[in-house]
Amino acid sequence: MKPTLDEAGRLIPRQDYRLDTLNCGGEDFALSCIRANLRYGKNSKREDIKSHHYIISFDPRDATDNGLTVDRAQALGLAYCKEHFPGHQALVCTHPDGHNHSGNIHVHIVINSLRIAEVEHKPYMDRASDTRAGDKHRCTAAAMRYFRSEVMEMCHREGLYQIDLLNGSRNKVTEREYWAKRKGQVKLDKENAALLAEGIAPRQTKFETDKDRLRQSIRAALSKSKSFEDFSAALMQDYGISVKESRGRLSYLTPDRTKPITARKLGTD
Repeated sequence: MKPTLDEAGRLIPRQDYRLDTLNCGGEDFALSCIRANLRYGKNSKREDIKSHHYIISFDPRDATDNGLTVDRAQALGLAYCKEHFPGHQALVCTHPDGHNHSGNIHVHIVINSLRIAEVEHKPYMDRASDTRAGDKHRCTAAAMRYFRSEVMEMCHREGLYQIDLLNGSRNKVTEREYWAKRKGQVKLDKENAALLAEGIAPRQTKFETDKDRLRQSIRAALSKSKSFEDFSAALMQDYGISVKESRGRLSYLTPDRTKPITARKLGTD
């Protein structure tokens, strides 16, 4: 999350990236969006959703195994944007690597929430405003499922690796949790380095978030439970965690929290 600066302290872009705009009429993306917003009288309030940001992240192995290049990924991203976000001003940018240096080529698609042209009806659309010029993009559950299925179809068609984007992640890690783990690990590594310098063996080498520990506690309780009652009792007795079921959904309250964590935030498991 640190910006790259030149010798004069000015921001410089990441190396080897590709950047294109769509439906901007040759203008700067931001200026084009401002003009459209003024023309339709939208996105003037601070709380208005002014843009939507989608990311297509490819498998790191695609570069070596399937010949995926930054240029090819950018072309795929542009085609995807034209197909699924028509009528929107868009910024499409491809990076050869992520901030975690995993080597995964990925495409950023940023669209103005305002639609400047009327578009054809798509399978996930359920309102007349979803196609009209001057109305705004709605990121619904149906839309996200459709976009994910189209990414999977694209990867299949192009001979690229893919994962099941429709059935969730076994361990769902939000961006907030990801950065908490990153920062926590850096801090732990520094503390352990100081201990090692004094000849003391560290007790912990891998940083765990509250959600990591909660997942482990849930799995441990599940391993010795035959019913929901057994599971609930085991969590409370062994870890002091209370579990509540409401309309088929579970939530967990740990001893150090006042607000419960819903199961869907932990992953499909």
